[in-house]
Amino acid sequence: MDITLEKASDTNASLKIVLTPDDYKPEVDKKLKDYGRKVQLKGFRPGHVPASLIQKMYGKSILVDEINAMLSKTVSQYIRENKLQVVGDPVPNREEADAIDWDNQTDFAFSYTLGLASEFDIDFNDLPSVNQYDIQAGDAEVESTIADLQQRFHTHAHGEEVGDGDTIYGELKRAGETETEDSFSAKTAFPMNQMAEDAKPSFVGKKKGDVVTFVLEQAFPDEKARANATGVKKEEAAELTGEFTFEIDDITRHEPAELNQEFFDKVLGVGAVENEEQFREKVIEIIKSNYAREATQLLRLDIEKTLLDNTPILLPDEFLKNWLMEVNEGKFTPEQIDEQYDDFTKSVKLQLIKNKIADKADIKVDFEEVLDVTRQMVREQFGFMSSEDDEMNKTIDRIARNYLLDEKNNGQNYTSTFNRVFDDKVLDYAKSQVTITAQDVTVDEFKALVENR
Repeated sequence: MDITLEKASDTNASLKIVLTPDDYKPEVDKKLKDYGRKVQLKGFRPGHVPASLIQKMYGKSILVDEINAMLSKTVSQYIRENKLQVVGDPVPNREEADAIDWDNQTDFAFSYTLGLASEFDIDFNDLPSVNQYDIQAGDAEVESTIADLQQRFHTHAHGEEVGDGDTIYGELKRAGETETEDSFSAKTAFPMNQMAEDAKPSFVGKKKGDVVTFVLEQAFPDEKARANATGVKKEEAAELTGEFTFEIDDITRHEPAELNQEFFDKVLGVGAVENEEQFREKVIEIIKSNYAREATQLLRLDIEKTLLDNTPILLPDEFLKNWLMEVNEGKFTPEQIDEQYDDFTKSVKLQLIKNKIADKADIKVDFEEVLDVTRQMVREQFGFMSSEDDEMNKTIDRIARNYLLDEKNNGQNYTSTFNRVFDDKVLDYAKSQVTITAQDVTVDEFKALVENR
C-alpha cells in the first residue's frame, strides 16, 4: 500500500492511496472461502460449490466491499496517526472511482480531498485576563425580591369596593330574562384580571349588593375566560352572548404577606431566622445563589470567547461550504450556508482549540466518568440524590447503562454525554490556566452582560 499526502496550501490537501493485490487479496480470498462453506446452490452439496463458481458469483462484490472497508479504515488511521487537523469529511474523487474496471484491474488508485485547519498553538500566558463576576444584591433588588415573596405568600382579604385585581363573587343572569327552567343563572366568580380592559370600569368601585349590567362577550371576548367566568363548557360559552346582570355578593383580594415570623417560616423554613434583619441577610444569599449558575456559565462563555479571539486559525472556506451543501443533501441553499457560516466556523474552531488543549494537557474521558455523570442525571431525575441502599444504586446503575448503550439512537446518548464530560474537563483545565479577575457587579449590570452575550 502506498499513501501520499500532497498539501496544496495550509488548508487544502489531497490524500492518494494505491492498493495492490498484496493489500487486499488475503482478506478477499478468506471471505470467498467462507462463502464457499456457507453458500447453498441447487445441485451442489453444502461446502462443495466450486471455487470458480463462487468467484464468478460473488468475487466482484466481495472485492468492492473489502476495498471500501480498507479505504475507510486506512484514511481514518492515517489522519489519526499523523495528527492532521481535518475539518469536514474527506471527499473521495468520484470520477476516479467510477472509472475503475473491477473486472480486470489488480492495482487500484484512489484520492481524497482534505480540508485542513492551519497549524496553531495555545499559550495561556499570552491570553488576556477573564472577569469572574460576583453579583452584589443592592437595596432595590432586595426590596423587589421581598415584595415578590410577599405576593407569592399572600393572604386573602375581603374588600368593600371592587378593585382592578380583585375577584368578585355573585349571581350572573341574562338581562331581561324571566326565571324559567331554561333561563340562565349561575353563582360564579369573575377574576378581574381576566376581564377586558374596557369592561372593567363598569365593575371597579362597585360594592356588595350592587348589580352591574354589561355585555358578556365584550367583558370576556376570550371563550376560555368566558367559560371560567360563567362555569360552563368552552363550546357552550361561545353561545352565551348579549346583556347580562351580575349581583355582587363578595369581593376578595390578595394582600401581601406581612413581614413577621409566620412569613419568615413559610419562606425559609421554621426557625431558619428570628427577625427581619436575619431574613434580609438570607434574601441577599438567595439572590446571589440564584445568579451563581449564570455567573459560572458566563465565565465559561468568556473563556471560550477569549480562546477564539486570541487563537488565529485558517479554515478551507470553499471546501467547507461545498461539503456542507453535500452532507445536507439540498436542505440549504448556498445563501443559507453563507448566512450561517460564521457561526459554524466558530463552532469548528472552538472544537479544534478544545482538542488541542486536551492533547497538550493529556485530558482523557473514560467510560466510568461518563457513567458517573449519567448516574447523577438519573438520581436528579428521579429524586434520588444520594443513597446507601445497594438495590437502589444497582437500579440507578442499570438505568444509566441502558441509557448510554441504547442501540435505538445509534449511540447518540453516549456521544452527547461524553462530549459534555469532555467539554467540562477541558474548560476546567482552561479555567485553571487563564488569569481570572474577580469583579463585583450589581444585578442590573450582570443582566446587561448576560443579554450582550
